Amino acid sequence: MVKQLIIGDAMHELASTRRILERLPEEQMTWKPHVKSMTLGGLATHLVNLLNWQAAIFAYTEFDLSTVPLRREPLGRREDVLEEFDANVVKLETLLAECDETTLGEEWTLRNGDHIILRQPRAIALRTFGLSHMVHHRAQLGVYLRLLDIPVPGLYGPSADDEGK
Repeated sequence: MVKQLIIGDAMHELASTRRILERLPEEQMTWKPHVKSMTLGGLATHLVNLLNWQAAIFAYTEFDLSTVPLRREPLGRREDVLEEFDANVVKLETLLAECDETTLGEEWTLRNGDHIILRQPRAIALRTFGLSHMVHHRAQLGVYLRLLDIPVPGLYGPSADDEGK
């Protein structure tokens, strides 16, 4: 039952993330709301990358941030974002289907070289480092869309753009 709840939670958040990614305006992928902010394409690419990190929770016993680039070149087309997102969802779904409740309870470590950032059971790491992290950046993306006057989809009920539907 615990595994079903975890998978259901993950699939709900991933479906919501895809709905917001579907709204990406290709002509605005280099736009950013502030000099310190990521570009729209950079933020969307980060959301795609977070799925790789979520998959790493189940593929490895630890993930070392010092061994991977913190940023990659932003994807420039909505189609590319959605294609990679969908492929990564399939990878994560496969890893989740293959794990059992014992695996969900096994310790997973996030580190940056010798510095331990977190050490948690895999199920908790998926929720905190994976899904909650994704929800945070998905909310940022919603603000970007709002600032660009692009309708924001309802994620936990209707949005202001869904009124009357």
